[in-house]
Amino acid sequence: MPAEVRSIRVRPFSSFSLVENSKEHVELIAALFSGLILFLTWLNIEHLPQSAYITLHIIAFVTGGYAKAKEGIEATIRDKELNVEMLMILAAIGSASIGYWTEGAVLIFIFALSGALETYTMNKSQKEISSLMDLQPNRAWKVTKDGYIEVATDSLIIGDNILIKAGERIPSDGKIVKGTTFIDESAITGESIPVMKDHRKEVFAGTVTMDGSITVEITKTQKDTVFQQVMELVRSAQSEKSPSQLFIERFEGTYVKVILIVVALMLFLPHFLFGWTWMDTIYRAMILLVVASPCALVASIMPATLSAISSSARNGVLFKGGNHLESLSHIKAIAFDKTGTLTYGSPEVTDIYIDPLYNKEDALAAIASIEQESNHPLARAIVRYAKQSNITFPPIGNMKNSNGQGVTSVVGDQTWKIGNPAFIGKKAAEMFQEGAAVRLASEGKTVVFAANEEGIVAAIALKDTVRKETKQAIKVLKDHGVYTIMLTGDNLKTAKAIAEESGIDHFVAECMPDTKVGELKRLKKKFNQIAMVGDGINDAPALATANIGIAMGEGSDAALETADVVLMKNDLPRIAKALKLSQRMNQVVKQNIIFSVSVIMLLIISNFFQILDLPLGVIGHEGSTILVILNGLRLLKGYE
Repeated sequence: MPAEVRSIRVRPFSSFSLVENSKEHVELIAALFSGLILFLTWLNIEHLPQSAYITLHIIAFVTGGYAKAKEGIEATIRDKELNVEMLMILAAIGSASIGYWTEGAVLIFIFALSGALETYTMNKSQKEISSLMDLQPNRAWKVTKDGYIEVATDSLIIGDNILIKAGERIPSDGKIVKGTTFIDESAITGESIPVMKDHRKEVFAGTVTMDGSITVEITKTQKDTVFQQVMELVRSAQSEKSPSQLFIERFEGTYVKVILIVVALMLFLPHFLFGWTWMDTIYRAMILLVVASPCALVASIMPATLSAISSSARNGVLFKGGNHLESLSHIKAIAFDKTGTLTYGSPEVTDIYIDPLYNKEDALAAIASIEQESNHPLARAIVRYAKQSNITFPPIGNMKNSNGQGVTSVVGDQTWKIGNPAFIGKKAAEMFQEGAAVRLASEGKTVVFAANEEGIVAAIALKDTVRKETKQAIKVLKDHGVYTIMLTGDNLKTAKAIAEESGIDHFVAECMPDTKVGELKRLKKKFNQIAMVGDGINDAPALATANIGIAMGEGSDAALETADVVLMKNDLPRIAKALKLSQRMNQVVKQNIIFSVSVIMLLIISNFFQILDLPLGVIGHEGSTILVILNGLRLLKGYE
C-alpha cells in the first residue's frame, strides 16, 4: 500500500454553467456594441445620409435586441403568455415605424444591458454545488481479507470497511470499528474544536481526522450521507421562488396584456368613435406604444440598485443582486451561526490555574513544550499563549499519544500527562483548586489538565471567544427591532454562555445542518422575513433557506457562493448599515416608481385628448427616465 493516500477531486463538468456563462458574455457584448453604434451615430448625425442613418440603427436594433427578442418569443411560446420583453421590442419597432429610430434603439440598449446584468447575477447562484463537491473525496481505501485496495467512493456499499489516515477527509458516513482519533467536524456541525471519536462512534463524510488512523464501517450509501443532504438542501432552497418574485411575474404578464389591448383598441376605436382620421388614429396608437413602454419603470430600479450596491461594496458589504438589497429592509429576525461568525472560530486561553507549590512560568513552559509537538487546536492555543508570555521552552522526550485522551512526555526528570479529566484522573480533576474546573465547564469552556508524578499541576481553560464587534452589532440590530437568534452545533452550556455574552435574544444548541434548516423554516413562519449569517460549509443549506443569506468574508467557499450577501471584512456592525442603506434604496425606488407611473399616465391621457405630439411624448418619456436615473444615483453617497 502507498505510504500516502492521495484523494483527487475533479470538479464535475457542467454544460449548463458553460452555456449560461457564454450567454452572459454574449448578451453583455451585444448590449455594449449596440450602445457604441448609437453613440457613434449621434456624434456623426449631421454628416450621415439617411440610408446610413437607418442602417446603423437597424444594426443597433438587431445586435442589442436579438437576445431579448429570442428570449421573449421562446417564453411566449413556452408559457403561452406575453411578457415585457415582447412589449419592449414592439415599442421599439413602433417608435421606428413612425421615424423615431434613435428612441427605439435606446429602449433596446437599456433593456439589453439590464438583461445581461440579470444573467450575470443568476449565474453566481449556481457555483455553490461545485464548492461543496470539492470537500468530498472520490477515492477510498477499502479493507479486504487480502489487505487494502483503492476504490471509488460511490462504489462503497453498507457494511464495507475503509481505512482513513490522520489528516484525511472521511469519504462516507459510518461507524468506527478500529482506532481512536480527534475529528474536525466543522464542515458539518460548525464546531471549531475537534471531537474525540472511538469505537462505534459515528463519523461523517467531509470531516477530517486529526491524528491516528481509523477503520470505519460504512452505514450509509453515498447518496444518503449527511454531506449529500447538505448539497440537496442547497439545491432545494434555491429552487423555491420568493413571494416578491412570483408577484413580479404575475405583474409582468398583466402589464403587457393591458398595454397591448389598449394599443390595439387605439388603432381602430378612435376612428369610429371620435371621427379621427386613420392617420391620426395610427399616429396616436404609435405614440401610446412609445410612451407606455416601461423604460422609466426599469430605470426606476436598476440605477438605484446598482448605485446602492456600489456604495455598499465600498463599505465592505457585497450584495450579489439587487433583490437581496431590496429585501434586507424587510428582515424581522436574523439567525447567526456561532463559530467564525459571532466568535473568532478558534479557541483561546481564558483562565489558568496553577498549583501554588509550582512556579507559574516553569509549569507553563513544561506544558507548552509538550503541546508544541501536537497539531490539536487546543494545543496550538496553549502554545500561542505561552509564546506571548515570552517563555523559554525546555526540551522534552518520549512523547506518546494516549488513545485520543491526552499525551504523555518527559520534561527534565519528570513525566507529564496533559489531557482531559478521564486521562488525568476524574476525581482529582474535579477537586483541583476547589472545583475550578467544574465552574469553568459551566461557563462553556474546555478545560485541559496537566499533571506530573506528584499530582495535578495546572488547569487551563479555553474558549472560542466572542468577536469584539459582536456585542455592538447585536445591540444595533435589536435597536432596529430585529430579533436575534444563534444556531450552533455546540453543546448547551457553551451555547448558553456565548449567547449571554453576545446579547442574543434566543439560541438553539447542538444543531446539525438539517436542524438549522428546520429552525429557519419555523422562524420564517413566525417572522415572515428572516436572514441567516454564517461562514461554514454546514451553514450553506441554512443560508440558502433564509430569505437573505449573509456570509462572513473569511468563511468557506460554499458559504460565500450560497449567500446573497458577503461581509468582506467580517465586520458584523456593517449588517445594520446595510439594512439602513436598503431602507434608503427602497424609498428612492418608490419615489421613482410613483413618478414614472405618474408621467406615463399623464402622457397617455394627454395623447388621448390629442394634446401630445410624438416629439413631446418622446421628451416626456425619455426625460422621466433621465430624472429617475439621477435620483437613483444619489445612493452613490452611501450610508449617509
